[in-house]
Amino acid sequence: MTLRLTEEQLEIRELAREFSRGEIRPHAAAWDARRALDPGIISGLGELGFLGMRIPEEYGGLGLDLQTYLLVLEELAWGDAAVALAVAIHSGPVTSLLLRYGTKEQRARLLPGMAGGEVLGAFALSEDSAGSDARALQTRASRAGGGWIVDGKKKWVSSGERAGLILVFAKEEGGEGVHAFLVEAPTPGLTVGKRETTMGLAALDTVELELDQVALGPEALLGEEGRGFAMAMEAMEVGRLGVAVLAVGIGRAALEHARRYAGERVQFGRPLAEFQATRFKLAEMARRLASARALALCGAQALEAAPGAEANDGAEVGVLDPEAPSAGALAAMAKVTATEAAMWITDEAVQIFGGYGYMRDYPVEKLLRDAKGTEIFEGTNEILRLVIARDVMGAPGGLRDYTEP
Repeated sequence: MTLRLTEEQLEIRELAREFSRGEIRPHAAAWDARRALDPGIISGLGELGFLGMRIPEEYGGLGLDLQTYLLVLEELAWGDAAVALAVAIHSGPVTSLLLRYGTKEQRARLLPGMAGGEVLGAFALSEDSAGSDARALQTRASRAGGGWIVDGKKKWVSSGERAGLILVFAKEEGGEGVHAFLVEAPTPGLTVGKRETTMGLAALDTVELELDQVALGPEALLGEEGRGFAMAMEAMEVGRLGVAVLAVGIGRAALEHARRYAGERVQFGRPLAEFQATRFKLAEMARRLASARALALCGAQALEAAPGAEANDGAEVGVLDPEAPSAGALAAMAKVTATEAAMWITDEAVQIFGGYGYMRDYPVEKLLRDAKGTEIFEGTNEILRLVIARDVMGAPGGLRDYTEP
């Protein structure tokens, strides 16, 4: 697999970087303090096409490959991870499942609005008793004529307050099959509940959603009946790569702040950057970032080459190296590697800032809070180690040795 970028990829990344530098980063601290994004930021992203990156051109999107999408997401996270997470959920799990499993009518009806930013997508899987154990859903779907009635409560729905399309997962009443539903907001019976007060990513509306006798027509069902759980797990592979580069963006911002401060802060008559202990911290930050980014981009190539994957532009995709980890395992590895790198980098950045790093007047404190969330959502890192271990143990001979050339 090659990590060489094309001229087009570099141009798109630079556009995202300039938007992040001018329209996101200057406002990130204020958004965090008041726990709200400016309403115009979503429409601005839509105007540039950054909400339609994975949507084909025929529906008004850019039709970008997964690797280019991740490059943009890193730049947005460098500006503010809350903005990047809203884009990652909309453009990752929600869009990918609608593209792969939606009917022609569903795609034609929903994708143009999603591409332009008029409709923001949200993903509603988790519940009080169904976090890591996603099979323990209590939300129920009952058949009603040719449609469905959905009842239940969803937790930790990011962008849930402003979303116009919510992908809701529910078990069929009296059965074990999980269905996926495209719930358009507003709709009778769907209400936004408590807004969560989160440690980090505070500007993003993370809410409870209550579904009380929500009546849905047959056109709301996404994919085959009973396939909802498998679809959710599939979508999380894209989501985990998104979280990985989101973490890289956070870590990169922390490294840049720490490097600048270390060059300016004088102690014992010398800038901190002249002390070997500080230089080694900065070097290790850069090493972990480079490793995490490379793994995420390799994961993107593997996911697009996986059996059943289709390139957005209709081009033929490659094949997986049979000696390499599976695409799902690579996505899990990328997420674990990048998020733990971000936590270490932001923690060390606070340490370099010293007492100032502990103050909210300085940016690294927020970055540390944001980084923590990346270790938890889209599968905790503990759960993802189980995913990786399953891939290792499923290799020929029962155990794959990654130290072999």
